[in-house]
Amino acid sequence: MKKYAAYGTLLLFTLIYVLSFVDRQIVAVLGTQIRDALVLNNLQIGLLYGPAFSFVYALSGIPMGRIADRSSRKLMICIGLFVWSLMTVISGFAASFIFLITARIFVGLSQAMLSPAVYSYLADSFSPEKRATVFSIYASGIFIGVGLSFLVGGTVSMQYDWRTAMIIVGIPGLILAPLVWFLVKEPKRSRKRSNQQENIIADLKSILSKKAVRYHLIGFSFLASMGYTILAFVGNVFNDVHQRPDLISHYGWFMFGVGLMVILSGRTADRLAIKEPKRRFLMGVFAALGGVPFYAWGLYASTPEIAFLMMGIGVLFASSYNGVAAAIIQYFVPGKQRALAAGLYLFVISIAGFGVGPPLTGWLMDFVFSGQYSVSHAIMTMITISSIGATLSLLMAMKYYESDAFEETMID
Repeated sequence: MKKYAAYGTLLLFTLIYVLSFVDRQIVAVLGTQIRDALVLNNLQIGLLYGPAFSFVYALSGIPMGRIADRSSRKLMICIGLFVWSLMTVISGFAASFIFLITARIFVGLSQAMLSPAVYSYLADSFSPEKRATVFSIYASGIFIGVGLSFLVGGTVSMQYDWRTAMIIVGIPGLILAPLVWFLVKEPKRSRKRSNQQENIIADLKSILSKKAVRYHLIGFSFLASMGYTILAFVGNVFNDVHQRPDLISHYGWFMFGVGLMVILSGRTADRLAIKEPKRRFLMGVFAALGGVPFYAWGLYASTPEIAFLMMGIGVLFASSYNGVAAAIIQYFVPGKQRALAAGLYLFVISIAGFGVGPPLTGWLMDFVFSGQYSVSHAIMTMITISSIGATLSLLMAMKYYESDAFEETMID
């Protein structure tokens, strides 16, 4: 019975994660409409989608992780869900760029409360041998959410406008938050907390002292930069290069496929780890290299149909790493540092992914490249750099896995 309850909670957390990414991604889906309605440029849309959210999200992740290690994870999840949903609804009434920036800051702050608490909760609820699979089921919510943001947000915005789309995608979270409070039970922590007040800086130094962790963070940051760049500007490929904005909403169907690929990647990582735990990193290398040829084909395709298909296939491979990445870092820390390690992971990949990828790509589009394929040149530049950087970093992380991994035992 306890096992079924744990899996039920996992599915509920996955649903919450779905809603978080609907609300997070909706700015990119509606980007061209917001740009035209508020008279913005591509750099401003990149800033709105990226740093306005990601810097707050990233900087909040570490202290939120420490709070989650010491307080009620259930309470953090419920408060975060309610606040970011409310801010998304309010964004539908924005009359200026500053208004949207302010709302996005609050979305970033409240969403930073979610994953550190969830990662800690799940690590205390499932055995280490199942962790990559469990975390990947949770991470599949990213792409179900992104897919729904394209399908629901894109469809509603085409039928009505971007403001109505913002309001509609924010409402479900307001309804779900009080239900989560009554349904979720706080699990026992796998390690007793010390009576001493550990120093957060000392704990961070302890985590970062491991070379495998440092290379892990660098490698998956490159992958995050690639992934969020695609999500931020794939609409521009269809709209600006091929004059087919209607394809933006249909692109969401591929995100459901990515959700399945994420789960498959986690399951494969757990199987690879039976003989050699360091082989979990191979799924990150697979993600770094697998999507590149499809992206290249899609970005320079002569027809919108081929561009749509190849960009969709590319994202299936390139975004499959998410659950594995979040799970792996848990193998390098004791139980009392789990949420803090998760906050550190989210901090680093958010700075690199949201904070660097989209605005840098937007800058390349506006000021470096020109012509019909300027958006393609900019995106391909980021993909190439990210793919090479991720592959080299993750191979180095494998080298130090055995010496840096933290031994633990836990039985479901």
